[in-house]
Amino acid sequence: MYAFPIIWDWMAFAVRWLHVITGIAWIGSSFYFVALDLGLRKVPNLPEGAHGEEWQVHGGGFYHIQKYLVAPERMPEHLVWFKWESYATWLSGFTMLAIVYYAGADLFLVDRHVLDVPSWVAILISLASLSVGWLLYDNLCKSKLAENPTTLMVLLFIILVAMAWGYTQVFTGRAALLHLGAFTATIMSANVFFVIIPNQKIVVADLKAGRTPDPKYGKIAKLRSTHNNYLTLPVLFLMLSNHYPLAFGTQYNWLIASLVFLMGVTIRHYFNTMHARKGEPRWTWLATVVLFILIAWLSSISAPQPEVEEEEAAELSPFEMQFASAEGFSDVTDTVMGRCSMCHASEVFWPGLHTAPKGVVLETEAQIAAHAREIYLQAGRSHAMPPGNVTDIEPSERQMIVDWYEAATRG
Repeated sequence: MYAFPIIWDWMAFAVRWLHVITGIAWIGSSFYFVALDLGLRKVPNLPEGAHGEEWQVHGGGFYHIQKYLVAPERMPEHLVWFKWESYATWLSGFTMLAIVYYAGADLFLVDRHVLDVPSWVAILISLASLSVGWLLYDNLCKSKLAENPTTLMVLLFIILVAMAWGYTQVFTGRAALLHLGAFTATIMSANVFFVIIPNQKIVVADLKAGRTPDPKYGKIAKLRSTHNNYLTLPVLFLMLSNHYPLAFGTQYNWLIASLVFLMGVTIRHYFNTMHARKGEPRWTWLATVVLFILIAWLSSISAPQPEVEEEEAAELSPFEMQFASAEGFSDVTDTVMGRCSMCHASEVFWPGLHTAPKGVVLETEAQIAAHAREIYLQAGRSHAMPPGNVTDIEPSERQMIVDWYEAATRG
């Protein structure tokens, strides 16, 4: 049994690696085509139906690219579809969500001081929120609001702010921001799966049948693609936020996440304007810096600590009891208190640290038992903690952690 967390952690690593690779592929192709689309030039002697062209040089070769606003007169022999990058990114991301937050719901998803619900209820809330978010957004895009893209974007931002706040009322801070990223990424990938690719398939079918494709399908797909373009950078921030307690573990984490969406707009506006050869709006960088400074300031505001009754603090869950009752727990507790609690504390004593790393606090027996797996992997099986072994943890103490965890999980 004790080998399971090692295997599980490597599986999580493999899926995370896949998620990063597919995400790079999706974001890279998305940014490239947006820049290409905005940079097209209308020149004389373009083929019939062509909207513009661009010459590019890369890797020692020249590329001549032409875009058809609707479609060419006939179906080309070779047609490359850009869709699997999106699908693979979402699927690997959802798998990561299941491995880390669903399988570890008691530790990473549910915060009893926020909303005391069973793990399965929290998981259902998670799944429902991702589905409802897409349905709400999709219906807004199919309404008359689609004729006013600016108003639609403002409404989308309001929805995202509401979800940011809502998630913090249900999950841990870490899970809240991660879910906001998953909520947004689900909208983006669903745009590709349910709208952009099906519309392109309709155009292809019309070409094969000798019919003139309706330009409305391209217009609809373009709107969704534009939304994806502006949402990409905030999603990247939210997916990385679980490594930074100042982002997820502070009082105004929902507001920080909301401001990050505005930063995504200012940054993308600069590049989109530049690629369209309409100038370089440098004010966007000033706005981005101001937003970032505001975010940093919000993260410095201390959150009021929840009042915990003594009886509640002493109560251990069955999961925690498994490790608290295992042989060697008392010695492990002394080691963790002596080697780790100066950083992993509600009030951090280590110079330069504002909050506990990854929000992990190890001040009580219950907290140490709850984080048994992480202690085992980070300070027992590996030497990742303490960083640089700054507190001089002895090899015998690491072995003691290993023996304790494996004794608790042996069965």
